[in-house]
Amino acid sequence: QVQLVESGGGLVQAGGSLRLSCAASGRTFSSYDMAWFRQAPGKDRLFVAHINWSGSSTYYVDSVKGRFTISRDNAKNTVNLQMNSLKPEDTAVYYCAAAITRAMLTSLSAYDYWGQGTQVTVSS
Repeated sequence: QVQLVESGGGLVQAGGSLRLSCAASGRTFSSYDMAWFRQAPGKDRLFVAHINWSGSSTYYVDSVKGRFTISRDNAKNTVNLQMNSLKPEDTAVYYCAAAITRAMLTSLSAYDYWGQGTQVTVSS
């Protein structure tokens, strides 16, 4: 059983930055693809960013390209999401997810393990 715990959320003004972190249990972390999703009030949980098992490949939803950076440190079993130039529309609960085998990387169903989420609020 893999457990994921997010941290780093908070309240920031538009244009500010936050760095989210996801700490994973287990000793096979380096074999997982990892991703961040987010869910705004009254909306579906949607894909934000993905990083492959080695960290050599990343992919982002268009709305965050150039502003967000996903990274991982397999030695520390962590995945991070650096969020810059934040906008009010980035306000959501952010979730860390892990996939044993990558299929459709933007789909909820591709991921086997989920964290509980961390709130990010961007004020205008």
